[in-house]
Amino acid sequence: MGKMQLDKKQGIIIKIYGDIFVVKSDKKYKLKAKMKFKKENIKLFVGDQVIFDDNYILDILPRKNYLIRPPVSNIDQIIIVISASNPEFNLNLLDKFICIVEFNNLKPIICLSKMDLLDSKEKANISKILMYYEKIGYTILYNDDIDSIRNILNGKITVFSGQSGVGKSTLLNKIDSKFQLKTGEVSAKLLRGKNTTRHVELLEIDDGYLADTPGFSAFDLVEMSDQDIRDNFIEFSYYNCQYRDCMHIHEVNCGVKNAVNSDKILKSRYENYKKFICKE
Repeated sequence: MGKMQLDKKQGIIIKIYGDIFVVKSDKKYKLKAKMKFKKENIKLFVGDQVIFDDNYILDILPRKNYLIRPPVSNIDQIIIVISASNPEFNLNLLDKFICIVEFNNLKPIICLSKMDLLDSKEKANISKILMYYEKIGYTILYNDDIDSIRNILNGKITVFSGQSGVGKSTLLNKIDSKFQLKTGEVSAKLLRGKNTTRHVELLEIDDGYLADTPGFSAFDLVEMSDQDIRDNFIEFSYYNCQYRDCMHIHEVNCGVKNAVNSDKILKSRYENYKKFICKE
């Protein structure tokens, strides 16, 4: 009994394929999970801290958070990659992603790609919009500032998200050239479509981990109530309304609508909020 206790180790699940779990500790271990997980209907996620022996995952430590789609746990931050062009700069999608990330009590970071495709006037317009997001508390990064991105990744579990074609794979390759093959494989899987097995894998970077997650872009607002959507537009809470449970749409003396009219709240943010509430 004492020997078994000595053989136990702690590590993090960095990859799952089939019924095999790759766990990183002093080295990488390929393990199966004890039957108790299936019996107790406990699903193991990439990012889980686990106790294991030479053959099996024995136990899971408490999670600080998790996402169902994609299945990742113990996340520190999500970097939302959005392109300035090709595909076009999409504030509706950006606000949707931010709202979902906030709802999951995670830290969203905005990373803009493909600014080099714009002329000076277009760059100025987008920069002005991004200044608003920075003002309300979001970190803004650019995909050519690799040093800043690597600094933010250090010591954290980071999920990279964004629609197909925004340049996530290119960015990952710039962050570390050893990801070249792996990110290429992920992109190929996305392009091949439905019949290809998708998996989430944590890639090691300095003292942290990152994940390129195709599934997150499929996550939807339908799992959120209207009140959840309202409460995760974080700047709305700065303004006082006549009614304590104001939805900021039809009510009179609404501080949020007044702030939109006086250009204190970005109009596109408010218009997207109304679309999300109306499920457009």
